[in-house]
Amino acid sequence: MANRLLPALRTAMYALRGGFLVRPLLIAIALGLLGAALSSLEKSIPTLSAWVPDLLFPSRLDPQVSQIILATIATAIMTVVSIVFAILLMTLTLTSMQFSPRILLSFVKDRVTQWTLGIFLGTFAYCMAALPAARSLPHPFAPIATVTCAMLLAMTCVAWLIFFIHHISQAISVNHIVDRIARETESVIDDIMPDSRRPAHEPEGMPFDGNRQEVAIESAISGYIRYVDTERLLDLARVFKLRVRLLRRVGHFVPAGVALFAASPEERLDSERVRDLRSAFDIGPTRTLQQDVEFGVIQIVDIALKAISSAVNDPSTAITCVDQLGRILIRFVNRNVPVALLCDPPHVVRVIVPWIGAENLLDTAFEQIRHYSASDIAVSLRLLRALDDIASTCTDPGTIESLTKRGRRIVGGCAERLSPDQIEKLRRRLSALEARLNPA
Repeated sequence: MANRLLPALRTAMYALRGGFLVRPLLIAIALGLLGAALSSLEKSIPTLSAWVPDLLFPSRLDPQVSQIILATIATAIMTVVSIVFAILLMTLTLTSMQFSPRILLSFVKDRVTQWTLGIFLGTFAYCMAALPAARSLPHPFAPIATVTCAMLLAMTCVAWLIFFIHHISQAISVNHIVDRIARETESVIDDIMPDSRRPAHEPEGMPFDGNRQEVAIESAISGYIRYVDTERLLDLARVFKLRVRLLRRVGHFVPAGVALFAASPEERLDSERVRDLRSAFDIGPTRTLQQDVEFGVIQIVDIALKAISSAVNDPSTAITCVDQLGRILIRFVNRNVPVALLCDPPHVVRVIVPWIGAENLLDTAFEQIRHYSASDIAVSLRLLRALDDIASTCTDPGTIESLTKRGRRIVGGCAERLSPDQIEKLRRRLSALEARLNPA
């Protein structure tokens, strides 16, 4: 039972970490508890008020002043929170319509936004928690230090609001949006394809018996494969003495009732073991950037395609997207491909995991843009430059040859739509890419 809860807990933590719930809620609770604790401590230790200068708080014996200050700050903060939510809704609507609805997740995960909501809600909670301490009966008491801290929090909120407006004005810029998606995608590549992770042996070179009888295990729910816990899957396959072969990779959609993976031998499977094996998969209604490198690329491609559409006609945005796609592909093609055949013990294949390769990721990144930008010289030139940049950092001759073929397709697709002078510019850039095949 505990092993089954671990994948579910990981999925929940990923979802909560990227939402408006956890961080703002924790900050609000912490500041609320601070307000209650500080007011109670000040009542027990009256000397705390002596540290507050008389110039800052001259009315030390009038609890009504403390009540008015705390109530005013709480009311003003809730008004500001309404403004912040209105700004957020406007930003989300604008980015969804202008760029792509798939990039909304990156805005929701923005830490500045989460801290903004947390600080404002926390200041409100602080004032409300400290307000009951300021009373006239049965004995007058004014929590001077607590009120002074509330005033400091209010000034912090004013400064933070200015910073938040500045941050939002930058966050809706396409350059910052695409750069943020690229950074998140690079972190996924670093996670699943680290340079230092090398297997003790090379299972890819071992013979694979494809004739072994397998039984297909259907998916219990419909959705996208968002995460595969390969370590847990390998451990279960070793304990159950099974071989498990995934039929869909991360990012693919699996309808309920369709085969998710195959396992053998069949006689070692039962309903309990099948349930354990399924628990290693995180399947949900939307794709995420937990292990799905392609999803980050798709988000940038969506922005580029909308930018070069006839309705928008913004090639500069498409060029920015191509630059960031080149950055991601440079990171990807220069990393070790994740191990597809997982063994335990070393010479027994237990789990077969399909991962996206460089060819498929290059298709996702550039093919649609190449097709729809055939009549745009600026975007086509930048595509050739991106391919050349990738080739300049790559040492695999097969990948360089694939990049060269893609460059030729770009020039061939533009041949009938651009003028001879523009085609000549493309061919000169293609020649530089073709020179990568024979550096000598």
